[in-house]
Amino acid sequence: MFIPDSKESPPLVSRLKAVAARNDVYFQFPSHNQGRAAPSSLSSIIGVQPFIYDFTTFPAVDNLFAPKGPILDAQNEAAKLFGAKETWFLVGGTTCGIQASILATCSPGDTLIIQRQAHKSAFSGLVLSGAIPKYINTEFDFDWDIPYGITPSQATLSSFHAWQVEKAIKELDAEGKKASAVFITSPTYNGICSNLEDISDLCHSRNIPLIVDEAHGAHLRFHRSSSHLSALHQGADISIQSTHKVLGSLTLSSMLHLSGKIVDRERISQCLQTLQTTSPNYLLLASLDAARAQISEQPQSIFNKPFELAMEAKALVEAIPGITVFNSSTSEADPLRLTVGVWKLGLSGFEANEILRKDYGLISEVTGTRSILFVVNLGTSKDDIVRLVSGLKHLSETHISIQVDDIHPLTETNPSMRLSPRGAFFASKKKVRFEESIGEVCGELICPFPPGIPLLVPGEVITEEALSYLLKLKNKGGFVIGVADSTLSSIVACGNPIVDFSGEL
Repeated sequence: MFIPDSKESPPLVSRLKAVAARNDVYFQFPSHNQGRAAPSSLSSIIGVQPFIYDFTTFPAVDNLFAPKGPILDAQNEAAKLFGAKETWFLVGGTTCGIQASILATCSPGDTLIIQRQAHKSAFSGLVLSGAIPKYINTEFDFDWDIPYGITPSQATLSSFHAWQVEKAIKELDAEGKKASAVFITSPTYNGICSNLEDISDLCHSRNIPLIVDEAHGAHLRFHRSSSHLSALHQGADISIQSTHKVLGSLTLSSMLHLSGKIVDRERISQCLQTLQTTSPNYLLLASLDAARAQISEQPQSIFNKPFELAMEAKALVEAIPGITVFNSSTSEADPLRLTVGVWKLGLSGFEANEILRKDYGLISEVTGTRSILFVVNLGTSKDDIVRLVSGLKHLSETHISIQVDDIHPLTETNPSMRLSPRGAFFASKKKVRFEESIGEVCGELICPFPPGIPLLVPGEVITEEALSYLLKLKNKGGFVIGVADSTLSSIVACGNPIVDFSGEL
């Protein structure tokens, strides 16, 4: 589906085009010199055009860290579109935005109220800042082996979610402490959205900033059925979005949006300068500007077709024997996410995904132990949906009666924490045989990927259940990152615990 850009030229895109057209001679980096010395093995695939616009930072194209021209204009236009007070372009993905947000709001020894099932970048943010996590429980759907946002085991999503944060705040009050920030992920990888409005009201009544990892929700604002789910609409102080995931910019490009008056914008800016490269890729920056312009052309209707295709796909897939489609009855979800359960076919998500890839050329977004996630996007066509449904029908017809050989979902979702993430990061380390590591304090981030949610965080106690889950995950074709030993023959554990300036727990 072709989607035109805005009739008004994107400021940074226009500047790159104008500068590239000049008859200038460059005695500066990059060394490919506008593609004249581009490696032929790459230029033969993508052509020389991308190299022509691959500039280094110099006055003609503005400076990401002191913008006064087209980058500033592009960021201001993005802030208007997304309803932010200020917007920063990111060339280190949402990861660097999450880290900067935690670093900007938390000092060493401060407390961050955070979901345990957050993305791994949030835990590296804890290491960088020296903050101590105060975990709030994320409800888990054990049939699907996926985390919710924060779903109700009682009352409504809104009241339960607020109740959890309020409970954490009161527990800190009793200890004479105050949270420096609250960190929530919404939507989750599977598209499950939390009701953030009550949380933001609660946080703001205590002058606590609300940070939202909205990596998967940059598009929510732009459809009538989901606009109320956007983080800024619900009062978040900081929203970090992966523009490249759902809005068409190049991979690695994201945006950080600031709202309200609680968070110091100078500190955000300083932290981003600390974490981002001093040599930002201008193709990434321009792609953010271009994606913004594309959405601006038809902000209220651009996602109509993808939403229609997603609804059609769900209806067709739900009718396939042995295939289950995830539908949350307790929380709202991103309509573009199609989570397909395959355990009734006797297959793990990894096995089913491999069959679909080999036999039908279907590439999913993420594979789980019991399900596969497919994402409908701006480029998805009707033919793509037909092909997906055909592949899943084939899967059903060839595996419908096979007995299940299941990976039992992990029931322990909050391991005991002995050291802060920062304390564990700087502690002395030792390698322990995998089967002998039970009871040791984990010294590395053990993270099934995707979705990038850690199973064990540095400082947590290694349990038998966690090890069993890892082995079954690996045997079924799962992938684990963060570990020094990818074969899982050994695990890095903490040696003698140390007390760093953030304190030992």
